[in-house]
Formats: sequence, C-alpha cells, structure tokens
Amino acid sequence: MFSDELKAFRRLGFRHLLLQVLNFASVMASGLMLWKGLGLFLNTESPIVVVLSGSMEPAFYRGDLLFLTNPAGERYHAGDITVYKFPGADIPIVHRVMETRDVFISFENSTESRIIKKRLAKLKFPPGEHQLLLTKGDNNHVDDIELYQGLDWLERRHIIGKVRGFLPYIGYVTIAMNDFPQLKYAVLGGLGLLALIQRE
Repeated sequence: MFSDELKAFRRLGFRHLLLQVLNFASVMASGLMLWKGLGLFLNTESPIVVVLSGSMEPAFYRGDLLFLTNPAGERYHAGDITVYKFPGADIPIVHRVMETRDVFISFENSTESRIIKKRLAKLKFPPGEHQLLLTKGDNNHVDDIELYQGLDWLERRHIIGKVRGFLPYIGYVTIAMNDFPQLKYAVLGGLGLLALIQRE
C-alpha cells in the first residue's frame, strides 16, 4: 500500500529526512507560538477550552468549544459564564457567576483593619479592592463551594476567562483523543509520517 512512498523515501536520503523533520518542528513551534501569543493578547492561560461535562446544559453541551478573554480591569457580574481552575487541578470548570462580593482591604494598621485582615487571612489578599465570586453550573442543584478547596468564594486569580463565544460540538475531537489515548497516538503518528514522506 505504501510501497511506492517508502521507495521514494529511501531514495531521497538523510538530508531530505532532516529537512522534513525541521519542517515538522517548525509547524509545531509556530502553532505553540500562536497559542501563547493569543493567550497573552487575551490575558488568559487558555484562550480556547472544551466543555467536558453536562453541568452547563442547556447553555453549553459536552464537546462545545468555548472562546475566552480575561481583561485585567473588567469586573464580573451575576450571569457571566466563567472558566476557573484551582492550582493543582487538571481540568478547568465552566460555570455561571451567581453572586459577586467586593472586598476592600485598607492599607491602614488600625485595630479594626487588623481584625478584618485576620478574617481574610486565608484569602491571602494584598491591600486594595478585590472581587469574590460564587458560581454554579446551570444543570447543577447546588453552588460550587464544595469545589473551592476550602474557600468560601472564588477569587479572581482562579479565573481563566469569561466566555465570549462558542462553536457547538467541535471539541468532541479533543474528548475522543482523551478518552481513547490510542487514537491520539495514531493521529499524531499519522501526521508525523505524512510530514516525513511528503515530497515537497
């Protein structure tokens, strides 16, 4: 089936193989630079995420591809759909903001401000104004406090971004590759093989 391609590949030699490997590495590096540049421009570690569960149905279904932004000065409001992730967690969570709270930590050292600082010590905020969020999945019966790893509110530093748009079901490719690792290796191996035996 691939006998003609293999004969042509052997005839072209080591220099051609090296050129194809460099072309493949260049394509991969360009994709990574584009991803990181888009994340930097949109102020988010992940400008595109895939919905992995049904907790946001009927707004978003499993496999929907979401586009995110996270402008530094923008405030979140009840009804906004956010994506958040805690340090050490592998999977980001897509849920709607149910309630927001503003907390101001003063720069003073008065007795009152020291008491407030002690209460807010587990939040580890520097002095200034901070916004706290409470989220919930549209298809869930309770809010997300159990997911907050001991915190009462979601902090701004946990937010990956606000959902700005989506494409339905496009992310099923990612879900299939995660559910069936052999498929991921087959696709990547096939792409690598095509890059190596391509004649141009």
